Amino acid sequence: MASDRDDARQLQALVLDACHAKRRLRLVGSNSKGFYGRVAEGETLSLSDHRGVVSYAPTELVITARGGTPLVEIERLLAEKEQMLPFEPPHFNGGGTIGGAVAAGLSGPRRPWGGAPRDLLLGIKLLDGRGRILNFGGQVMKNVAGYDLSRLMAGALGTLGILLEVSVKVLPKPPQEHTLMFFSEDRNPWKVMRDLLGKAIPITATCSQGKRHKLRLACNERRLKQIQTTHGLETIENQQEFWQALRDQELDFFQCKAPLWRISLPPAAVLDPGNETLNEWANAQRWLVSERPAEEIRALAEEQTGHATLFRYGDRSGELFHPLQPRLAEIQRQLKQVFDPNGIFNPGRHYSHY
Repeated sequence: MASDRDDARQLQALVLDACHAKRRLRLVGSNSKGFYGRVAEGETLSLSDHRGVVSYAPTELVITARGGTPLVEIERLLAEKEQMLPFEPPHFNGGGTIGGAVAAGLSGPRRPWGGAPRDLLLGIKLLDGRGRILNFGGQVMKNVAGYDLSRLMAGALGTLGILLEVSVKVLPKPPQEHTLMFFSEDRNPWKVMRDLLGKAIPITATCSQGKRHKLRLACNERRLKQIQTTHGLETIENQQEFWQALRDQELDFFQCKAPLWRISLPPAAVLDPGNETLNEWANAQRWLVSERPAEEIRALAEEQTGHATLFRYGDRSGELFHPLQPRLAEIQRQLKQVFDPNGIFNPGRHYSHY
């Protein structure tokens, strides 16, 4: 557990000084996701020393930790009680902090079945751009009357404030997980996936590349044999490292240095980008390596009511995230004005004008 020492006041003093001087700050934890988003301007403010677990209540399924706490420390503590972070956050380069995981809003293969960071975020302690320390939410699921402001921070990339502490819902780890595989000539295996999901098969992850499709299941050996026999699926042993490599983008597919796009689509949508894709989340998340112009890729996604983000590589000086609709852009501008009116936190990290 963390000691009683809390350096939040030191961070507050630095932010107040930057606020008065209107000096921009680039927030950095472990920098495991420094590649993600636009290049933020400003003086580097390290958050890695603000770390430690504040409280952990296994029976209440909640953990509270300071933003700079490494994910490996949290996961190690949870594992002692056979629990886990349900959104399976990426570690990228073996690093990653809980504050960075929430700020980036990124999830691993378990996301459709375990939830996204914003779904599991119960409360936060926030240091805003005016130097105020604010508390939102709490440590239970239903303690918020009105709009839950804590969830705004999931995916904000630190542009609204510094996450001093986060309270996150945790879940029990499945006693067993197994991997099954099937082959399909169909470029879109959604029909097979839909059949499996409709029969309440306990899927916790999917990965499709080319004709090969893998499923991770949480069940015992007896249930595994029933599923395998009924659906003719092949068992693959010792696949834990595969799912971790998928989570952290260490598979061969991700090693190309060409622009990597993350495309969100309805599972049944057929995408024909001219390049092979790697699909997750029962086909709802597609990864595409392509040199095609951003306008073309985003147009393909929009045709299927989806959106596309330039995730890695490529030109980071342009807009990397899918353009917001005018009304949403105005809401985002107003939120930035409320939480960071002087624009000192991670300027330009999300969109060029924020």
